[in-house]
Amino acid sequence: MVDLGFRDLGYKYVILDDCWSDPERSHNGSLVANSTKFPDGMKAVADKIHNLGLLFGMYSSAGLYTCAQYPASLGHERQDAQTFADWGMDYLKYDNCYNQGQEGTSQLTFNRYDTMSKALNETGRSIWYSMCNWGRDYPWNWAQTMANSWRISGDVYDSFDRPDARCPCTTYDCPLPGFHCSVMNIIGKAAPIVDKGQPGGWNDLDALEVGNGGMTDDEYKVHFSMWAMIKSPLIMGTNIPKMTASTYSILANPAVIAISQDSAGTPAYRVWNREADLDEYDQGSQSLWVMSLSGGDYAIALLNAGNKSMELNATLEEIFIDKATTAGGKTKGPLPSSSGWDIYDLWANRMSDVMANSIIQGNATVNGTITDTSNSASLYNATELSYADGIKSNNTALLGAKISSVPPLGTISAVVPRHGIAMFRLRKQGGASSKKRSEL
Repeated sequence: MVDLGFRDLGYKYVILDDCWSDPERSHNGSLVANSTKFPDGMKAVADKIHNLGLLFGMYSSAGLYTCAQYPASLGHERQDAQTFADWGMDYLKYDNCYNQGQEGTSQLTFNRYDTMSKALNETGRSIWYSMCNWGRDYPWNWAQTMANSWRISGDVYDSFDRPDARCPCTTYDCPLPGFHCSVMNIIGKAAPIVDKGQPGGWNDLDALEVGNGGMTDDEYKVHFSMWAMIKSPLIMGTNIPKMTASTYSILANPAVIAISQDSAGTPAYRVWNREADLDEYDQGSQSLWVMSLSGGDYAIALLNAGNKSMELNATLEEIFIDKATTAGGKTKGPLPSSSGWDIYDLWANRMSDVMANSIIQGNATVNGTITDTSNSASLYNATELSYADGIKSNNTALLGAKISSVPPLGTISAVVPRHGIAMFRLRKQGGASSKKRSEL
C-alpha cells in the first residue's frame, strides 16, 4: 500500500474481513483474536498499520455469528465496540448474517444497526461505520444519521454482466439480495438512489474486483470509473503483492480518483439508458451519466454495455438537463448548454505498463513515496497536495488530457468499445455559438 503509492493516492484503510477471531469469546465475554493468525494480538497489528500512516479496519456482524460462523456482536455491542477502540480500530464493517430475524421493516433494521452506532460513538474514538446489510429495508432512506456508508445490494462478484440465480433481483427493491451480483447489476440498482449519498454517508456498491481476472481491461475500467462516479467507497479487493501493471494503472488513475474525491460530494446520475446489441448473456445497454463537480466543472460517462463498439453521443442539452428543468425551467443566468466547454479525457493519461511495472518492482519509489510527481501526467501524491487543491492548481494528472472542446448547444461524441466507457471532465470556456458536434 505504501511502497506502491496507494496511501498517497488516498487509499487509507487496511480492512480485515471475517475469520480473524477465535471461535469462542473469552471468559469475560470479550472477542479474542486468533493467536495463530495474529500471535502478537490485534493491538500490535493496528500499531503496525498506524506506523505506516494508514488506518485499520475490522469486521463483525449485527447477528449472533459472523457470516463464517465466528462470534458476532448482536447483544454485545458496547463491549465489542470498546474492545475495537482499545485495539485501535478506525473502521468497522458490520455485516448482516445470523440476525435472529431482526429485519423486515426499516425500524427493526435501524434499531439493530443504531445500537452499534451509538456504542462506537460512546468509545470516543473516531471510527468509520460501514453498514453491510445488503440493502435490506432500504438503508439509503435512514442510515445517513448513524452510518458513514451502507451496502445497497448483495455481494459483488468478478463479472461484468453475467446474471446469476443467486443474485435474483435487478432493482433496488429487493427482498432477497443474494450474492454473485455483477458490476452492471449493481450499477442498475444504484441508478435510482444515487441522490441518497452525501458527504459523510455514502451508497456502498461493495469492494472493487479490479485485477481478479474475471473481466476484460475495458470492463475493469467501467467498474472503477462507475464506482468513482457514483461515489461508492473505493476498496481494493485484489491481491496487491501479485498486482499486474494493467491493474495498477486502473486503480492508480488520479484523474478518476479525483472525481470520486471531489469536494462537492455529488454522485453522478443517469440521464438516459438505452437498449444495445445483446451479448452472450442477453445483456446490453448504453447510458449517459452526469456529475456536477466543485468549481463549476462537470464529469460525464458514456457507458457502452452493448456487445460491440459504438459511437455514443451526448448533447449539452442532455448533459445539463437538470439545469434546464429546475424550478419549472427557470434558472438564474444563461443555461450551461449555451456556453462552450473544454473536454478532458480522464483515461487518456493512463499510466503505461512500463511505468506501472517499474513502480511494482520498486524501481520508481523512494521510502514509499512516488519519486517525482511534479511533471507527470499519470502520478499524483494527495498526501502532499489534496485533490481539491490539485484541481484548483490545474494539475494535469487530475484534470486529464484536454482533447477537444464543444461549442454552445453542441454534441459530444465518442467511440466507446464493447463493455467500455468514455469518461470526461468538462470545464466551461468561451466560444462560438454555432451548433456543432465534437467528435472524440
